[in-house]
Amino acid sequence: MTEIMNRKLNTEPGLNYRDDIRNIVIIAHVDHGKTTLVDALLKQSKIFRDSQAVGELIMDNNDLEREKGITILAKNTAVVYLGVKINIIDTPGHADFSGEVERVVNMADGCLLLVDAVEGPMPQTRYVLQQALARGLKPIVVINKIDRPNARTDQTLRLTQDLFLELATSDEQLDFPVIYASGRDGYAVLEPGTQGKDMTPLFEAILNSVPPPAVEEGSFQMLVSNLDYDTHKGKLVIGRIRRGTIAPKDAVVTIDTAGKTTRYEVSEVFTFFGLKRNAVDIAGAGDIVTIAGIERVSIGDTLASPECPEALPGIEIGEPTVEMMFGVNTSPFAGREGRFCTTRQLRERLYRELETNLSLRVQDGETTDLFRVAGRGELHLAILIETMRREGYELAVSKPAAILKEIDGMPMEPFEALVIDTREEYIGIITEMLGKRRARLTNMQNDGQGNVRLEYHVPTRGLIGFRGDFLTATRGNGIMNTRFLDYEPYCGEIGSTRTGVLVASEGGVAVTYGLNNAQGRGITFVEPGTFVYEGMIVGLNSRPQDIAVNVCREKKLTNMHASTQDIAIKLTPPMKLSLEQSIDFINDDELVEVTPEHMRLRKKLLSETQRLRARGK
Repeated sequence: MTEIMNRKLNTEPGLNYRDDIRNIVIIAHVDHGKTTLVDALLKQSKIFRDSQAVGELIMDNNDLEREKGITILAKNTAVVYLGVKINIIDTPGHADFSGEVERVVNMADGCLLLVDAVEGPMPQTRYVLQQALARGLKPIVVINKIDRPNARTDQTLRLTQDLFLELATSDEQLDFPVIYASGRDGYAVLEPGTQGKDMTPLFEAILNSVPPPAVEEGSFQMLVSNLDYDTHKGKLVIGRIRRGTIAPKDAVVTIDTAGKTTRYEVSEVFTFFGLKRNAVDIAGAGDIVTIAGIERVSIGDTLASPECPEALPGIEIGEPTVEMMFGVNTSPFAGREGRFCTTRQLRERLYRELETNLSLRVQDGETTDLFRVAGRGELHLAILIETMRREGYELAVSKPAAILKEIDGMPMEPFEALVIDTREEYIGIITEMLGKRRARLTNMQNDGQGNVRLEYHVPTRGLIGFRGDFLTATRGNGIMNTRFLDYEPYCGEIGSTRTGVLVASEGGVAVTYGLNNAQGRGITFVEPGTFVYEGMIVGLNSRPQDIAVNVCREKKLTNMHASTQDIAIKLTPPMKLSLEQSIDFINDDELVEVTPEHMRLRKKLLSETQRLRARGK
């Protein structure tokens, strides 16, 4: 065991502390440079060889994270500075993945709050800071991206101080160090405008400001904060040891939320260092460890010594606000592209996701092949769908819907804070769009240079499908961010803003002639050579109603003398929708068919006769 000593700095009298460890969580709004800053800390701590090619965004090792440029899963790493091991917990910055933050902050004693020097505090900044302060973490504010030419460090610091005044639970939390950094260039300074060389000021702030972990007397006890899987070692349990020690071959018991205990023998114990897990002979209180040999355990359970099986308080996770229906693929193309296509396989996969995705809720639907899946937002559910698609699953998903509640006999719905940064010339169109979605403008700021920030109070229902319309209306010159507020009284119906769709009237292969005729009605989604089926959505109509079109229709033989090249030139490229755009696009009577190779839009009722009957009823 490493040396344990009592420190006067940032400690309480009467307790022992491990001065050789610091446990910190890095929290920030999305795109504020959190992962890039972690890159700099890893590289400058000399955990990599000089000749080792490690690249950028080292912690975002998931394919989806690299493609989307955001952190999705919370991860652990560790560095050593001046003989002190600094355990770093990297967390997502998007509000839809806030459950990842809620479950891992209990492992830390301090937090690095990153704030963009240009954007200042954003909605998720408020949320994650509130979570950290409520758990008594010692904060260090890092104003990042000070190298940007339009950085406004003084104003950002004032806004951050105002945020602390609003959220702090004690006077001590208002006394926080401030570091100015450029994660991309790999330096930190104590005063803006000074020349920085490396991350030494930030390392020093962590050692001097973050309290070392307390060492409690007693037998082993640990809260399960995360789970992983290894093909050779099986399920891996991740958490911070609260008291006692753990070693291979030790006996432990798991205590679930119902108080049930199960006995296991630990096979291996690992600690983090850089991007690796190192096997150790023993680990003690304050260490963040990975334990192998525990077969059945869930996040929020307690691992404890059999001699003293005491449970720790569980992890509180906020409730989901958006739900979708997941079902097996029932289109004519079902089973052609996926490996997992049955109800049983879909059910097993969704309920297995609950083991690690604490913000998710899954319930059986009205029929045996439907499942009601609820999450923190559209992106939260879209990432799950995309992950399953890449694993080989075929499924069909419905339009997202806000989860309504009845409180004291009144219908209630979730509301969110919406922050929009755009140019002032788009204020009119944004105000008109959000007015139809029952949004209320609560604040507007103009920097005098044509940039404006709009803050709205909007029902979650009003945000479904809004992002695509917003980007189109602002021509890409806008950024929107949201944060869940609370449940409020239901505010009335929100009309659809989408026009009708072009629905394939026959199955077959789309051809140039048929698509050219369809483009006279609106915008098409498919190109020549695409296999379609009856009821599949092949385009967007320019009028409010749906219309059936035959994109498989070919020219009559008597017209073969006409030039087909002229038609090919007139054909405009199809509109390609991503998964998130597809989910936003569909209406209540439509589905997104998701397979490993394609994403198709379709009507729930494929036959036009069935749709006409349903409309009549």
